[in-house]
Amino acid sequence: MKHDDIEHKLPTFAVLVTIVILIGALVEIVPLYAVKANVPTLPEVTPYTPLELEGRDVYLREGCYNCHSQMIRPFRAETLRYGPYSRAGEFVYDHPFQWGSKRTGPDLARVGGKYPDAWHYRHMEDPQQTSPGSIMPTYPWLLQDGVDLSRTEGKMRAMRSLGVPYSDGEIARAEEAALAQAGEIVGRLGSAGIRVEPDREIVALTAYLQRLGVDGRRAIQGSGAPGGEARP
Repeated sequence: MKHDDIEHKLPTFAVLVTIVILIGALVEIVPLYAVKANVPTLPEVTPYTPLELEGRDVYLREGCYNCHSQMIRPFRAETLRYGPYSRAGEFVYDHPFQWGSKRTGPDLARVGGKYPDAWHYRHMEDPQQTSPGSIMPTYPWLLQDGVDLSRTEGKMRAMRSLGVPYSDGEIARAEEAALAQAGEIVGRLGSAGIRVEPDREIVALTAYLQRLGVDGRRAIQGSGAPGGEARP
C-alpha cells in the first residue's frame, strides 16, 4: 500500500494515526504508574501548609508563572545568581508544576527566606518601593481581598487524591492551622509598621513565597551535594 493511498482514505488514516498516538502514550505513561521509584522523593520536602496552599492558588490566579520561573538550571551562571540548581524531588507535591520558561522577572525557586515578610507586602503594593525600575504591575487588591479558608479542607482533599500525603487530622484542622500561620506573619508585618488582617490574600501569598526553595536547600545541605551558592 502506497503512502498516498492511506492519506486519501481518511477513515483508515485516522485509525492508524490514533493507534500510533496510543502506542506512544502507553510507552510514556505506563512505566510511571508501574514503577513507583520513578517518582523521586526527598525526606526534607514536605507538603504545603494550608495557608501556603491558599497562597499558591493566589499565585496561580494572578499568572505569576508568566513572568517568573521556578526552576534553576544546572549552569554556573544560574547557580551563582539564584542558588543551588533545582532537583526533581523538590516538586513532588506541586500540582501543577510551576517551572515556567520565561523570566521577565527573576526566578523564584529559592526566594523563600531571602527577604522579610514586609518586603513582599510592599513589593505587591508597589514594586517600585523595593525594586526601583521594575516593570512589574501593582497588586493592591491582594492587600484588601480576603481568602475563604472554609474551602481549604476541600483543596487539601483534592491534593491528597493526587498523592499529597495530607492526614485526616491535618485536613480537619486546616482553617485553624492557616489562621495560626497567618497570625505569625501578621505579627512580623506589624513589627515593620504594617497593619493587615490575617485572612488577606497578601498574607497567604507571602506564606507561599517564603516557602519556595526552603525544603530544597535543606535537602541539599543535608546531602552535601554540590549546587552552587547564590551571591549575596
